[in-house]
Amino acid sequence: MDRDEVRAARFEAERGRLRAVAQRMLGSTGEAEEAVQEAWLRLDRAGPDEVDNLPGWLTTVVSRICLDVLRARAVRREEPTGDALPAGLPDPAAGAGAEGADPEREALLVDSVGRALLVVLDRLGPAERVAFVLHDGFAVPFEQIAPIVGRTPVAAKKLASRARQRVRGAAALPPERLAGHRRVVEAFLSAARGGDLAALLAVLAPDVVRRADPAALPAGRSPVARGAETVARETTVFGRRARFGAVALVDGVPGIVIAPGGRLRLVLRVAVADGLVAGYEVVADPERLAALELAVLPE
Repeated sequence: MDRDEVRAARFEAERGRLRAVAQRMLGSTGEAEEAVQEAWLRLDRAGPDEVDNLPGWLTTVVSRICLDVLRARAVRREEPTGDALPAGLPDPAAGAGAEGADPEREALLVDSVGRALLVVLDRLGPAERVAFVLHDGFAVPFEQIAPIVGRTPVAAKKLASRARQRVRGAAALPPERLAGHRRVVEAFLSAARGGDLAALLAVLAPDVVRRADPAALPAGRSPVARGAETVARETTVFGRRARFGAVALVDGVPGIVIAPGGRLRLVLRVAVADGLVAGYEVVADPERLAALELAVLPE
């Protein structure tokens, strides 16, 4: 086996890890594959003396490629488009995430990383995201992260720490109330996913109120719905789309993020009283979504 064949074999041995790094950084299987392929092309062009530590070299190259993609994305970021849907539950056709992505592969990514985590990671700055993913996700030392993000090791550590705080968030409720609120929200989401009218009625307060931004509703639909029967029936009609939902911290309390392919579309702010859903608000307006503090609930 000649030098090129050895290098190719060693790259293939690293491919799975590199793909995992890129997927978590970019939140897209298609873009991750492109980043890994670009790393291979750069390795193929590298001279025999340019690569000392192959795993470290490849991690650095893939990370820098991802950082460039994230920075470009931040500059030209486009707000999601598409038909508005009642009750804040998005069209399954949007589930593929990025244009041209494979829905099945994107679903595997969401399952492996977590829908809520992908949403929160997407809100981090490019350097924060790279530093956090490398250190907390793959135990890369800050001495190696620093040159990737163009910082000192101390500054890279601060980037990861700041990202970690944003990912974890801060609960606005004491632990016991937080756990109770979470159980109610999870029961509501589960009933919506199953289109289970009886289960929805069991978790909704009799005088529950659903409010929604106009962008979340079809033309002519009232932004306010009242009463358990009305809200439950509305939810069951579109409940199949709730599979794109995940429970997350929303402004410090458990709520629901609706994120096909891990890309945020809507947020449900859920009010709980006496163990029941007293009301929920569907936030769809881009400016309002951007103002929400989102974080991952602890396991």
